[in-house]
Amino acid sequence: MKEFISLGIETTSHTFGVGIATSSGKIMANERDVYHPKIGSGIVPAEAGQHHKEVKEKVLQNALERSQIDIGSVDIISYSAGPGLSPSLNVGADFAELMSGLNNKQLVKVNHAVAHLEIGKLTTQIKDPIFVYLSGGNTQVIAFTEGRYRIFGETQDVPVGNAFDVVARKMGLGMPGGPEIEKLAKRGKYIELPYVVKGMDLSFSGIVTACERKIKEGSRKEDIAFSLQETCFDMLAEVAERALAHTGKSELLLVGGVASNKRLQEIFKTMCEDRGAKMYVVPEEYSGDQGAMIAWAGLLAKDSKQIEDKINPNWRVDQVDVTWL
Repeated sequence: MKEFISLGIETTSHTFGVGIATSSGKIMANERDVYHPKIGSGIVPAEAGQHHKEVKEKVLQNALERSQIDIGSVDIISYSAGPGLSPSLNVGADFAELMSGLNNKQLVKVNHAVAHLEIGKLTTQIKDPIFVYLSGGNTQVIAFTEGRYRIFGETQDVPVGNAFDVVARKMGLGMPGGPEIEKLAKRGKYIELPYVVKGMDLSFSGIVTACERKIKEGSRKEDIAFSLQETCFDMLAEVAERALAHTGKSELLLVGGVASNKRLQEIFKTMCEDRGAKMYVVPEEYSGDQGAMIAWAGLLAKDSKQIEDKINPNWRVDQVDVTWL
């Protein structure tokens, strides 16, 4: 059977990534360049898009050199078509369309969230878990059933990664905020914050507001960071545990940029052990946004029906027909 090679382009937010993967699951390259907003500022979509335009050729060349192939050896060009920020998405889509046209290669539109799930499965060899997908733009508890990835619970307002970013900015910390919060939390102690779980859904906006108030009141940054982590991660573990019970599944996989947080992993490991379930974590190289996951997901989706639009900033994971499972 012919082995296909996919070149994947990731540009949903702050990262411009190019990955190259084979249909046997080998990752040949995974290069990226990340836009960093000024201290105290969040992502400015237009600036992120401009960053991607400036680095795209360099990142592509790095990926081709790393994989030791040229563009002619690639079978398909995959790109993240959503969800994400329109200025960023458009840069990747235009670049992918250009390369596809110039080199007569199949073009595949990839759902960013599905790519996170599939790279997690590939790198851990897990088959049918409950996914806990946590990033700056997404907070969802997901499982595969009846031909699609279904959402069993999600944030009703801001994602957990975004919540961490906002609190970090208020503290004057760099971006992304999650790793900075994790460092501070190691020296903190608990102070009370709102705990908001609504059935299978969660809300983080009130926690952010409470943290902002604590900052103004002069509470120690370390205590705020510690309490933010403990509260948010306990909420997530509660919803994930219910999903395990509801589906009867015995495996859980953490994916997305926040999955690399060691305290999150500790809390979920304890929860899973108490339930007799196994917990897996996507390797750190593949937890944040990167092109390898787009390349791999493109190979899986290459024979599936494509969305008509070039990009869809609101393309949900449960809108994708998962024909390869």
